[in-house]
Amino acid sequence: MSYSLNRKIAGLTPYEPLSGTYRVRLDANESFYTLPETLLEKVGKAVKVISFNRYPDPYAAELCRAFANFYGLSPEFLTAGNGSDELINIIVTAFSLKGEPCYSFAEDFSMYRFYGELAECERVILPKRDDLTIDVDEVIRRVIQTDTGMLLFSNPCNPTSLGLKREEVRRLIRSVNCLVVLDEAYMDFWDQSLIDEVEEYDNLILLKTCSKAFGMAGIRLGFAVANPLITNALRAVKSPYNVNSVTQAIGTVVLREKELLKSRINELIGSRKELEKELLALAGRYPVLRTVYPSVTNFVFIKTEKAREISAALEQRSVAVRCFDGYLRITAGSQEENCILVHELGGVLKEGV
Repeated sequence: MSYSLNRKIAGLTPYEPLSGTYRVRLDANESFYTLPETLLEKVGKAVKVISFNRYPDPYAAELCRAFANFYGLSPEFLTAGNGSDELINIIVTAFSLKGEPCYSFAEDFSMYRFYGELAECERVILPKRDDLTIDVDEVIRRVIQTDTGMLLFSNPCNPTSLGLKREEVRRLIRSVNCLVVLDEAYMDFWDQSLIDEVEEYDNLILLKTCSKAFGMAGIRLGFAVANPLITNALRAVKSPYNVNSVTQAIGTVVLREKELLKSRINELIGSRKELEKELLALAGRYPVLRTVYPSVTNFVFIKTEKAREISAALEQRSVAVRCFDGYLRITAGSQEENCILVHELGGVLKEGV
């Protein structure tokens, strides 16, 4: 007798992010800032006093208080996770039933679909308009017509860089009777968050990450924000010690640096605006860059039928960007990184790729 993998996982391959060493890495939407030396000293002191022989706090209470203070929330609305990915997996697995429709969008974070498939939901992919915006009325109509269990989407959207205004998201949440999972991973770069309204909804889970605006991608930390009923359910279904002690200690120290973090967010927005301006100028000279979308994130999204050729040519010049089918996604970097990207991209376009 021989064992065979089940049909859910038999054809899966491991996620393989871009590897190797590049002069400029603008492919993963990370912050170009690392922690300053003074903050690293505080982190070192916090890590030094960890009891490594003991399990971490299962509810990450001190960490949640630091996050709650940053956003002006009550900690009772928070569940900490080992990155947003873990929380998405937990939510889709626990809040959906086998065969139940789980809605997401055609142009959105790919892991929503992946975890839905593992949970054996009925995957329903909603189209967006040709300009990559969401038709809220059509979404409401589609969701109401079916016995939908969950609607999961990012706002602002990764990868399109576009955002749906607060009033439209409110209207969507209030018009459907399914659970809405609103991923605000990039909302720190925009001003349309619903994070301070979560308690008003009985069908909303809002996701946040510390990997983008806060520059903590390396410690894998995210939060789910929801009313107390949903939060209690989340805490019940997650692993007991899902956020390790080192992550809790580092995250608490960094999240307390409110002024530093807000200052850096403003600088990241400034970098994206400058990059967007330079890319629009290139698009004006080289029509192969068909559309540079107006971004409300820390990256710029570009429509081009030569996406793969341009990405490959940039890799040859030791510059990494993210390539999609017909699109490029370019993270805003430091001033030096942006200059190198614009220079090398201009060279690639000039050569007629």
